[in-house]
Amino acid sequence: MTGKRSIVVTPALPYANGPIHIGHLVEHSMTDFWVRFQRMRGHKVHFVCAADTHGTPIMMNAKKLGVTPSSLVEKFRLEQIETFKKFDIDFDHYGSTNSETNQKISNRIFTALEEKGMVEKKTLMQSYCETDKMFLPDRYVKGTCPKCGAVDQYGDGCEVCGTVYSASDLKNPHCAVCGKVPVEKPSEHLYVKLEDYRPFLKEWVPKHTTPEVAKKLAEWFDGELQSWCISRDDPYFGFEIPGHAKKYYYVWFDAPIGYLAALDESLKGKGFESVWNDPKTEIYHCIGKDIVYHHALFWPSMLKTAELATPTGIWVHGMLQVNGAKMSKSRGTSVFASTFHKHMDPVYLRYYLACKISSSIDDIDLNFDDFVSRVNSDLIGKITNVASRGAQMLAKMGGSMGQLSAEGHDLVAKAQELGHEVAQHYEDRDYAKAMIAIRSIADDANKYFDKYEPWKLVKSDEDGTRQILTGILNLFRIMAIYLKPVMPSYALKVEALFDEAPYQWESSKIILEHHKLAAFEHLLKRVEAAQVEKIIEETKEIHAANAPAVDPEKALGIAPMINIDDFQKLDLRVARIAAASHVEGASKLLQLTLDLGNGVKRNVFSGIKSTYKPEDLVGKLTVMVANLAPRKMKFGISEGMVLASGDGSELALLFPDVNAKPGQRIS
Repeated sequence: MTGKRSIVVTPALPYANGPIHIGHLVEHSMTDFWVRFQRMRGHKVHFVCAADTHGTPIMMNAKKLGVTPSSLVEKFRLEQIETFKKFDIDFDHYGSTNSETNQKISNRIFTALEEKGMVEKKTLMQSYCETDKMFLPDRYVKGTCPKCGAVDQYGDGCEVCGTVYSASDLKNPHCAVCGKVPVEKPSEHLYVKLEDYRPFLKEWVPKHTTPEVAKKLAEWFDGELQSWCISRDDPYFGFEIPGHAKKYYYVWFDAPIGYLAALDESLKGKGFESVWNDPKTEIYHCIGKDIVYHHALFWPSMLKTAELATPTGIWVHGMLQVNGAKMSKSRGTSVFASTFHKHMDPVYLRYYLACKISSSIDDIDLNFDDFVSRVNSDLIGKITNVASRGAQMLAKMGGSMGQLSAEGHDLVAKAQELGHEVAQHYEDRDYAKAMIAIRSIADDANKYFDKYEPWKLVKSDEDGTRQILTGILNLFRIMAIYLKPVMPSYALKVEALFDEAPYQWESSKIILEHHKLAAFEHLLKRVEAAQVEKIIEETKEIHAANAPAVDPEKALGIAPMINIDDFQKLDLRVARIAAASHVEGASKLLQLTLDLGNGVKRNVFSGIKSTYKPEDLVGKLTVMVANLAPRKMKFGISEGMVLASGDGSELALLFPDVNAKPGQRIS
């Protein structure tokens, strides 16, 4: 073994505004696998994390619940700690970004940025509520999505179509507190001049990220790196910026600093620099691909300016999908960790995730049918079955192992040699490859068992039978050692079965002969599909119970109220469809010639092609907006609009009474 390594490892910080869900568990589990492996190798690892606690969403949630933001985030932080423990994710320290330590380090880094001329001031126009006398954070502005038209959306992005925008882009904006329309007012903010770091970052990024990630980040260097706004106006739940009254650190400024604060707190007075700035220390962050920009551009720039070590590596993973799609509350696949734990041993999820995770940034799919099948066939049917068959039969023979046969010795030596490959897969975070290699040992063990049929052999050759059982139990023990980083609770049971001290990686080099086993206890049970069904159904019930009350008018998407004067500006007229035809090159449009009477005709393009055939429309009466300004389109000029109803994918024209006449006004 090489010399002992000193390593700092962190997953991203979960937001303290709700419970931990299975999406969080992917990242935190894969990081825990690596940490446990390194510790089994004898290395010193500082495994720290914290609850991400600042920002407007938490402030709004706390107000809704009638509690202080500080008490809300502490409640969720404590819940997060307990949840991670249930899933065998064991941090040295789990802190909070709302700590005095984090504030102190944040101020230190900001001061370094300011003193070295990396902070500039810019004035921008922001939404301001004259009723509440405050600038409105994005989440305090609501309105209609500028892209899909969904109503009651926040000012930072649409929850319906996923579009990200600024509050100024919203249609029909209003203050989320009082409902009044905000005005635009200038506000001065603080920016980090990221472009000044271009030479440093262009060199740093390829050396500290994978080629796949570096290639993606290279796109940002095609143009100027935009200055990064690190301040927010009052009201804001966060730390006030020293020297800048009523300005607060943006959550993404002090959140990564939480890594330093958590390490500092875990060292109990030694100071984080004693480890972080030690040239021998390796520093790794495991994050989702959605926050690479923050960790690979902003974060190293901040650290460099403050003369602190930058990360050795940024590990980026894909997002969790469930049954091939984004997690869904309505489908019951947005599962809270506590719900999973209630119905199933977390060891199954840890094993399944290990079977799916590689070092790439591809998305990870948790398919529940595959989950049940893989756990039962591989973990139970192949791996655990080796112990069940061998230990139970040996127990009937007194429970003592014998001596390996020559063939058994060769199989054990092969499994031990495979440990080098498994270790490299763990080191590279290619856990799926590690699991494949481990299962190959199970295949060898089961073939060896079936070849000699010890359940028959025992009737005529007890010593020979004991040799076979000794071989397969040594193989099982080696598998348990290799699985320990992924399944620590499982390995604990195996250690008890063989009556051994906690396994280290080198324990696989030991061969057990003439060794007494403890009484056998079943290690794992088969997973039942009914357990998964309970998880899904309970998840649906939880989200349904917690769903906000729906305003019927908002559910219909009714636009903001207008007065009678606005309505009277519309000139709605009955028109006869004189002609209708397909529009070449348009997938949704029909071209209509509308006759308003008295020789007045209008050309109108309408997105009704999926509902009607042109020949079926000719001669029918419909309703049009006659005073809509002509609009130039790719296919020609549209001189009005016909009225239709629908969800946007299929539209139905409005047909007036058969007694209506072309040109009549509708009032």
